[in-house]
Amino acid sequence: MHDLRRQALESGKTTSRKAASRQSSGRVSRTASQPTSSPGSRNHSRAPSDDEEGGIFSDDTATSINSIDEFLASDDFNEATPDDLKDQLSERIDELIARKGSTNKGREECLGTYIRILSSHLLADVLYGRITEIIGAITKSIKSEISERETVFALRALAVTAITMPNLDLYAQVSSLLKRTISDSQSTKAKSTAIYCLGDCLSYGGAGEDEILDQMTFLLEVISSDGNFIDAADDVDTVVAALHVYAFLSSQVGDVEAESEDAIEALLEQLDSSSPEVQVAAGECIALFYEKASRHQVQSDSDSDSEDDGDEASEEDDEEGNSNISDEPSEKSSQNTKKSPFRYQPYHNTHAVLSKVSYLSTYSSKKVNRKSKKNLHQAFTAILHTVEDPRGGFRLNNRAHMTIRIYSEGEMSINKWWKMIRLSSLRRLLGGGFINHYYEGNKAVLDILPVLISRRTGGFGSGSDSGKKGKRYKDQSYSPRSLALLQEF
Repeated sequence: MHDLRRQALESGKTTSRKAASRQSSGRVSRTASQPTSSPGSRNHSRAPSDDEEGGIFSDDTATSINSIDEFLASDDFNEATPDDLKDQLSERIDELIARKGSTNKGREECLGTYIRILSSHLLADVLYGRITEIIGAITKSIKSEISERETVFALRALAVTAITMPNLDLYAQVSSLLKRTISDSQSTKAKSTAIYCLGDCLSYGGAGEDEILDQMTFLLEVISSDGNFIDAADDVDTVVAALHVYAFLSSQVGDVEAESEDAIEALLEQLDSSSPEVQVAAGECIALFYEKASRHQVQSDSDSDSEDDGDEASEEDDEEGNSNISDEPSEKSSQNTKKSPFRYQPYHNTHAVLSKVSYLSTYSSKKVNRKSKKNLHQAFTAILHTVEDPRGGFRLNNRAHMTIRIYSEGEMSINKWWKMIRLSSLRRLLGGGFINHYYEGNKAVLDILPVLISRRTGGFGSGSDSGKKGKRYKDQSYSPRSLALLQEF
């Protein structure tokens, strides 16, 4: 059967020399294994069909791996008050530190509860004076790698500790351990979780921009090699993790002009993947690079307030039909659009980018299930708008921005790709507790997502339950992985 790369070639799309030279290496961007392969050796990079209930996992590890996420997804602690949880958290910390005599099963349960409590609310005061012992206990579980479950829980525990108590030297303490886990672990689940943990420790653990750029180079190697660089060949979770973290770190770097060409070259190759998850993650990163090249892109987080004010004004203009990017621009706006919206060219062949992105915005195949196809179309329609003209920002459809309600305080507008990417990262780490951390004033959360909260006035996204604490806000669906976590708050 034709794979996506062959379809791209047949439709007139070009393939880079680097991509062509690797076409025999078994890429993530290829379809499932060759017809001569046994059914049991199915390549994990193949997209699941409607008949498959195990998602991208079809082997015996699917149940155990998925159960980790299910265990951590409980809302029990999110509904409790911080005071109710402090004693429980303190007890779990005592258990973590008193490792002697503990069992593997006991440590798994202890770490899991620690993660669920700490991600549900801001409880930094419970950690004061004990952070060194806590990190020491967690890193022991990562180093020993006695079981996949304990290792994954320990990595997640380290990440949620980092965002709860930002530490000026945490990254320096754990960077070697995390890189070793990513490269040498026998578990691809541990590798992908360690990649996410690396991104969180870089962001909240005192790393400088030079260190962030170094790790971006490392992650781009993982992406370009489809996981081969870290012995995780064609593993979708690993490649998607690298794409997500690469985008998250890129959003924090002031200027990515020097990185843009090589990054987009590698990301374009991932658009040929047979996995919608990989395609969307790569596409979102491409959109971010085009947004950062925009003349209207804010260069620092400190400017975000004024940016939001400008966005609100532009939204009003959109509603009145007066925006420079309206469907039927006036003569004056037509003259304005003659000037390139970019400060620099993100990629030497934007036509090739537009061709691939446009193709995926309408792509149809029986190999892709209905839900994935819908998400793919929504994602690449939004990405296409940004590549064509980044001034429109991030939109779920032609006009609507995503809005997130913060209890009765108001709403935040997710109208830029950097905001969406950072929000997705926070939701992956904190789950349903993200709103509590934001509302309770977690400095790391507020620093990484410095978005103004606007009062609800009955406009887009408001409903009859506005202002009632405890009600949950349903976000609009966007992509399989990076926004699948943006479900009901």
